[in-house]
Amino acid sequence: MNAESKSTRQVWRVLIVEDDVEIARMLGETLTENSMIVEVAESGIRMDAALRNQKFDLIVLDVMLPGENGLSICRRLRAHTNVPILMLTALGEEIDRIFGLEIGADDYMTKPFSARELTARIRALLRRTASAPEERDRSKVLRFNGWRLDPIRRQLHDPSNARVSTTMHEFDLLLAFCRNAGRVLSREELLGVTHAGLAGPIERSVDVHISRIRQKIEKDARDPVLLKTVRLGGYIFTATVEEA
Repeated sequence: MNAESKSTRQVWRVLIVEDDVEIARMLGETLTENSMIVEVAESGIRMDAALRNQKFDLIVLDVMLPGENGLSICRRLRAHTNVPILMLTALGEEIDRIFGLEIGADDYMTKPFSARELTARIRALLRRTASAPEERDRSKVLRFNGWRLDPIRRQLHDPSNARVSTTMHEFDLLLAFCRNAGRVLSREELLGVTHAGLAGPIERSVDVHISRIRQKIEKDARDPVLLKTVRLGGYIFTATVEEA
């Protein structure tokens, strides 16, 4: 079964964290019309309550919220969950979009936005999630420098066997590097690997994701030895990778 046919059969649950009543209503109606189950939370506190009672497949998270803001919430969520996060904000500067990606958002949209485009981006993230378990022919656990990467469970464990949280794109990139160890991968190839092009990434998105990967797997992210930059070429993963 391919990812598209699976996604058309599954009922996706989306949590919208947005305090603007009109925007939340518009989003809820749009996603409901696209066969998704939607719940709305007006704040981080309401979001936490919703997450305790229900599992969601994706979170649409506004930045400007009463109380705890969306950037803080995103950072907090990333400490314990890999659920895809699409951030909404009225802030349009590139530095704000970069920061959103740095703290773990999978995609980013600025207000005002097209409901059709937002739905397309949400579907792209959900399709990516749905396709992950289908890679049965490439399902073996990969090991490098004491680390363990499980393609089926989509989990990363450090040398002490503690699970390390990753975003969807971070996991996809690390998996691509492990499967292509010793080969230079260009940014264009890496965008294709993550399917990020479906969600209209900004130009530096690959660099941001790789910076976050380095912070997790390198002893010194400022002087990486496993995931190196190749000038004018892209990136290369230098670790020896073995199948478990």
